[in-house]
Amino acid sequence: MNYQFITIEGNIGAGKTTLANLLSKHYNARLILEEFAENPFLPKFYENPDQFAFPVELFFMAERFKQLKELLQQKDMFQTLTVSDYLFTKCLLFAKVTLPEDEFRLYQRLFDIIHQQLIQPDILIYLHAPVSKLQANIRKRNRVYEQNISDDYLFNLQETYTNYIKQHNIKTLFVDASNADFLGNEKHLQVILHALEKEYENGQHYLTLP
Repeated sequence: MNYQFITIEGNIGAGKTTLANLLSKHYNARLILEEFAENPFLPKFYENPDQFAFPVELFFMAERFKQLKELLQQKDMFQTLTVSDYLFTKCLLFAKVTLPEDEFRLYQRLFDIIHQQLIQPDILIYLHAPVSKLQANIRKRNRVYEQNISDDYLFNLQETYTNYIKQHNIKTLFVDASNADFLGNEKHLQVILHALEKEYENGQHYLTLP
């Protein structure tokens, strides 16, 4: 394994946590999962985005920083590989979509101070799926507060993610996850495992699932 810190990203419902769990199990790696259920503002945000956007994003940033800082500083002689189902930069990407311009500028100042204290992943796996697939996955996992997420919101997040992926310099496996079924189709997981055996230049590298 060429990588010690693997991060998986993608839009809401893209399959990040499923893939992270499978990779962690396969490699006997430490697993960092986003603790979204701990955010007390999240259900309120989906009911009233304008009122609760700033506190929901601020809470997420604080919790993500605390979690990554603690776990990545810990030494574990039996688990040298870490797999995470989120990139810390997602704080800024979501905030760009949800916050008005003045609040976003303030949020970005806080983000810039915090972000420099964290290490970047060795490789990023980005799962890209159409909004229709995302909505189907959201319905399937049946979290009550997510059921009214609009197509427009998911599309705006998708555009923000895609623009970021094009601009940053992290080694990235850009996976077409339109038909992804990592739990039900062993070949899909094998594509990812095989890709992680290789070394890459910085930038994007595209993967298609069978």
